[in-house]
Amino acid sequence: MHPTAPRMSDPKNKQPPAAGDAAVPKAVVSRLSLYLRELQHVIRDGQATTSSNALGRKLGFTDAQVRKDLAYFGHFGYPGIGYRCDELVAAIRRILGTDLHWPVAMIGAGNLGRALLGYRGFENQGFRIAAAFDVDQGKVGGTIEGVQIYHLDRLPEIALQHNIRLGIIAVPAPSAQNAADRLVAAGVEGILNFAPVTIVLPESVRQIGVDLAIELEQLSFAVVNRGGKPPEEAVNGEGEGEETGTEE
Repeated sequence: MHPTAPRMSDPKNKQPPAAGDAAVPKAVVSRLSLYLRELQHVIRDGQATTSSNALGRKLGFTDAQVRKDLAYFGHFGYPGIGYRCDELVAAIRRILGTDLHWPVAMIGAGNLGRALLGYRGFENQGFRIAAAFDVDQGKVGGTIEGVQIYHLDRLPEIALQHNIRLGIIAVPAPSAQNAADRLVAAGVEGILNFAPVTIVLPESVRQIGVDLAIELEQLSFAVVNRGGKPPEEAVNGEGEGEETGTEE
């Protein structure tokens, strides 16, 4: 079909919900990010169009799941063509809010903070760590990866100056709640928490926790429950006779 074929229309002609809409399941929003990454890879490979089947196959989802997820926000396909990758990337970025540039404040300039400041993936997706904060006078006043390190007491001033609405917590667990309280007081509306502890926030402030140990626990659970041996059994050789049927 000619590439100028009309886009499939939305029969209900209604305004699609935003990614943060309560009607949209969190799992759908998570998959949107996966679709975005895969589409960006496809574009880098020089491919202009793709299909729900191709997207789903790469990510381990069915084509029906892909279509259902995207249908929460409208209809993006073209008859006989599928999805135009650049258009779908632009649409998903609008839905996620990453078509904007987000300055971010990070609290904690230790080992984890340094690693995060060196991660280029943030800026590639529209996020820029505008300033980092710490209470260690040995770090305050320096720079890491070109990012200025300020004393935590200056957070309200710098957040206002850079119009910061998002924050990252990269401090030890005992300091996480104080860091969160400081971010909230400075007007931050969303917090990504890398500290291995639950923080309490006002209902108006969104949070996402990233605990790498929990992620590894989930991974070990998935491996064990796919028929693999728990690590201690693999090391000690316990249960081998039962699995092989050759008791000694």
